[in-house]
Amino acid sequence: MGDATGPAAAGPPDDKRRGHRSRTVKEAKIVLSDWSTIDCVLKDLTKEGARLAIPAVMSLPEEFRVLIVSAGTLTPARLAWQRGELAGVAFTGPAQPAPPRRY
Repeated sequence: MGDATGPAAAGPPDDKRRGHRSRTVKEAKIVLSDWSTIDCVLKDLTKEGARLAIPAVMSLPEEFRVLIVSAGTLTPARLAWQRGELAGVAFTGPAQPAPPRRY
């Protein structure tokens, strides 16, 4: 195995979490800068970040927003790690109400 670096190569920081992780299954969307979206499922949630299941193996950008559909909130996020169809994100700002727009 080669020496990989960067957010996509790092594993989940299981033993470094500061907050309590809540397992969940919620509909979410990755909102890209041009308002295009990628459907995903929110699997774990903390105040600091989340674990997302994405529909296919794809490279996610380093920064995007996460829309939690049931809460109607958009939260800025940074990709912390990605392994296949799972990705960990660190929230980089507070959640804001999503604008009245259909995603």
